[in-house]
Amino acid sequence: MSKKSKGVNPDLEDAVSTLLKQVMADETASLTDKCKVIDRAVNIEKLKQKISDDEWGSGFGTVDDNDE
Repeated sequence: MSKKSKGVNPDLEDAVSTLLKQVMADETASLTDKCKVIDRAVNIEKLKQKISDDEWGSGFGTVDDNDE
């Protein structure tokens, strides 16, 4: 069994990028359609940031002394 590579699938990134360009250039696309594609692109960027930050989520579940 091969280990899954870490990161966002480049084909997925390319597909969302192409879709974003097409929808934004389409004068007949609704605002809802444009917002959905923008949301997908933003979500991919958020995933890339989480993947690149090794400390992301490392403090989850730890007790913060300032809260007590």
